[in-house]
Amino acid sequence: MAKQALLIIDLQNDYFPGGLYPLWNTEQTLSNIKSAIELAQQNDVPVIHIQHIADPALGLAPFFNEDTEGAAIHPEILSAAPDAEVVIKRFADSFEQTRLEAVLSELQVEELLVCGMMTQNCVTHTAISKAAEKYQVSILADCCTTVDEMLHLIALNAVAPRGLLSTYQQALA
Repeated sequence: MAKQALLIIDLQNDYFPGGLYPLWNTEQTLSNIKSAIELAQQNDVPVIHIQHIADPALGLAPFFNEDTEGAAIHPEILSAAPDAEVVIKRFADSFEQTRLEAVLSELQVEELLVCGMMTQNCVTHTAISKAAEKYQVSILADCCTTVDEMLHLIALNAVAPRGLLSTYQQALA
């Protein structure tokens, strides 16, 4: 079996109720990701937090501004995987100008289990990144969300022909 890593993309406070850009279905997504983390830990699958921080050189962003509570990783996710590596990104593709590739190489990862927020943006851009082509990639459909259900389903449908979709129970079995 290929060595897996669970990538948790942008589980940050601004996307939850009370944040600057709350998404659809966040509580169920949060619960599913916490379950995925638990299964990953039981199976010695490393967990990697990916945190989007807006580029301060571009001025104030609508959300995810550096050193704000909204940009912080959700406390329940940090609590579930407190020792997980944190990779900071500034683009939708989690590989773009980050140290993600180096972290995965060091861990000798061959398979990426991708989940998080937003399905149509950072999740799919990471999964179909040129840099991800060397990995077996699965998007954990039940561990992703976006602004509404329709956009979530459209994004998942768009990547379905690539054979990228799974659930956390299937991927971490």
